[in-house]
Amino acid sequence: MADTSDTRNPAQIEADIKRRREVLAETLDEIGVRVHPKTIVGDTKAKVVGNIDHTVGRAYVGVNRAVSQVRAQFVDDEGAPRLERVVPAALVVVGVVGLLALGSRRRKG
Repeated sequence: MADTSDTRNPAQIEADIKRRREVLAETLDEIGVRVHPKTIVGDTKAKVVGNIDHTVGRAYVGVNRAVSQVRAQFVDDEGAPRLERVVPAALVVVGVVGLLALGSRRRKG
């Protein structure tokens, strides 16, 4: 059988009760701060901003990578344009713009 007798004197028991009350009060204060609407809103905003920053960062890296890949198709390692690729691409762009202009003239007239 376990010994359930308490060997503390009344002053020790009162000190223990006081200490436990202080710890409990601190815990309740922390809980109050955590569940306060302003804290919840602030935490949620921080998470949303973090997610947006992460998404924007990933998008920036992706766009930067795509631009670098396209640039590599039209510029050599020294930075000079690759005419064998630039000229055909320019002709395609001019042709598409010409077709769009011709199409818009036909619709108006």
